[in-house]
Parts: sequence; C-alpha cells; structure tokens
Amino acid sequence: MKIKSTLAVAGLAWCAALDAATLSVATAVQSQPDPSSAVITVLKAGSEQPVASDKVGPAPAGWLAVDVAGPFEGYVKNKDLTKQLDVEPGANIYLAPKDGGAVLAVFEKGDKAEITGLHGGWTQVRLEKALVGYIQASPAAPAPAAVSAPPTPAAPAPAAPSGPQSGAPAAGGEQSGALSKLFEGTLATTRTLLSPKRPYDWQLADTDGKRIAYVDLTKLLLTDQIENYAGHAVVVLGSLKPVKDADDLVIEVEALRLK
Repeated sequence: MKIKSTLAVAGLAWCAALDAATLSVATAVQSQPDPSSAVITVLKAGSEQPVASDKVGPAPAGWLAVDVAGPFEGYVKNKDLTKQLDVEPGANIYLAPKDGGAVLAVFEKGDKAEITGLHGGWTQVRLEKALVGYIQASPAAPAPAAVSAPPTPAAPAPAAPSGPQSGAPAAGGEQSGALSKLFEGTLATTRTLLSPKRPYDWQLADTDGKRIAYVDLTKLLLTDQIENYAGHAVVVLGSLKPVKDADDLVIEVEALRLK
C-alpha cells in the first residue's frame, strides 16, 4: 500500500513538472507503455512538455500517458478508401506502408485525413487528430529510433505510361476491388471557339497547362455540377485507356474531388 502511494505521489509530481517545463532531451512518444512499441512521434529537445492525458486509465509505473496534437503522417490500405477518396471509418492507419506494421490510429467517423502521397497498394494520409501516446517517466532516457518509413512526397508523382502519348502518368499503384488508379492535375475544358472539337469535353492538365489525359465523366452522377471543379486542382480516381483512333489517353473517372 505504501509503495502504491509513493508511486502515485511520484506520478502527480511528474504531471506537475510536465505542465511547467520544457524537454531537455529528445523524447519518444510511443504507441504503448512498452520500450519495444512503435514510436508515433519524437518531441524535440526544448519543445513544450506534453500534457498528461485523462482519456485513458493509469499508465504502468515508469510511464505517463500524454495527449499529442496532430497532424500525423500515416498510411492506409487503398481498399479502405471510399470512391470519394475518403478513409473508411474503422480502417487502421499504419505508421509504415507494410502489412503487419504498427498501427498509428483507428480512423473514426468525424476524423479528418488528407491524401498526401501514393505507395503502390497504400495511400499516404495526414491525420488531423490528437492521439494518446506514452513517454517514459525519466526525461533523461534516450529516445528510441522512430519507425522507418519512406520519405513524404510533395505530391503523387505521375509516371509515363506505356501508351503512345509521352508525359501522361500512370497511377501511383494498382488499387484493389472497385478502385482503379489515382491521378492529380487541374481539370480544364477542351471546348474553345477556335479549336476543333475534341473527343472529350474535359481534360486533366499539369501545372504548365499541358494535357495529361482526357477525362470521361459519363460515370459520374453529378456531371451537371462539373463546372464547380473547372480550373481547380483535383484528385481523380479512374482507369486510364487509349483513345480510339488517336494517340491520346483518357481517364474513365469513377470519383472526383478537389485537392
């Protein structure tokens, strides 16, 4: 009983220190109160001490549960995205794009996640959510190495397909189930007074205004509102196919959203 009281007093003293101090060394925030568990983030030396969390029960001796503000970079399996490119509630968000990897969080209804990259069968997302992590109650303890993950790309990088038109991108990777491929660009009309009629009324253009591929919007239900997307950067889900009797490509669009 005396030992428990001593630990409780020590825990309260540590919580008080957290509210009024900065970190003297880099401190790892881990997913579980276990030195071998995954590191969800590393707090730099000199940063503000994290706030003790009241969202979970008491942590084991030598550990403290803390609230850590986002955003966090994570990875979700492509099959866990809806056709609107939203993360399905209940989907695991992983620290690295590999099966059996450590889970950063479980996506819940109302959470926000932004697509930041593509890695084959995985989609990289930025999760806007505060998480509960664990730090060792010895601030001098060295921080373990963070989980290794691929560098964050600035944007999904298109690659030239094997078709006849150079510069048109293949997707960031094959999707499973109903998902096809992801493309990024600016949605632009092909209709002008001085140009001949094009095989499709819309196209996906790169930052220089050059056509990446035509887009076929006939599968979308809200094509009457497509003008709301014109001239804006978009993320497109669809399959890339050659245009019949032409050296061009077309994306048969299944979903469309503003970037």
